[in-house]
Amino acid sequence: MQPQLEQSLDQGVATVVISNPAKRNAMTSAMWRALPPLLAGLAADPDVRALVLTGAGDTFCAGADISALREPGEDPKSLAVRAEEALAAFPKPTLAAVRGYCVGGGSQLAAACDLRFAEEGASFGITPAKLGIVYPASATRRLAALVGPAAAKYLLFSGELMDTGRALRTGFVDEVLPEGELAKRVAEFTRVLTSRSQLTQAAAKEFADGRTDREAHWAEQARGSGDAAEGVAAFLERRAPRFTWRVSPEGSPPS
Repeated sequence: MQPQLEQSLDQGVATVVISNPAKRNAMTSAMWRALPPLLAGLAADPDVRALVLTGAGDTFCAGADISALREPGEDPKSLAVRAEEALAAFPKPTLAAVRGYCVGGGSQLAAACDLRFAEEGASFGITPAKLGIVYPASATRRLAALVGPAAAKYLLFSGELMDTGRALRTGFVDEVLPEGELAKRVAEFTRVLTSRSQLTQAAAKEFADGRTDREAHWAEQARGSGDAAEGVAAFLERRAPRFTWRVSPEGSPPS
């Protein structure tokens, strides 16, 4: 089977699967290059309310395909940074569903998601120190913001793997599930995400990611959306709300 990114859509949840089983789902240059346009298409799709990133089989992603480092052409590290930034900028909630190895570029992709759920037995590591590679500044900052400077330095300095217990304690993952329960929990949680206000989610994502210069913009969006009125009415009427605000077709919140 050729290394590839597979995608599907079910009830508002887009799933992107990293598939390169022969190399533990390592990302080839072509796969890094394909991710940003794939994400752009999903961001622009009004039927997509949330995105799940996972790996084929029992591995999330073992990082970049090291053989690509010797190939002529564009630097795989630059391709990885562009893919990471595209994933971090995705305007709807993103969740990494992790089994097995989540190492190097795999951890870089997982950290670029909003949330990370892992199955017991998964292993996480950021290993550029084993190869003499300078880890990208954007990825380093994102890792430090996620787990704190000390834990980020531990991972980057040593290249050691951490288990799900340590990953949960450091904040790298949000939930750890027993073996066989990950898919069920991800499906359950993404149903919750797709039932909530996309306006609230989009604004919260910007604010949580450090962009605080658009508070007036989001206040204006809230006034014109009708989501708050619908939420209050649904609460008083004891029914599920029907929120109508959507991310714009261009994949970014309306300006």
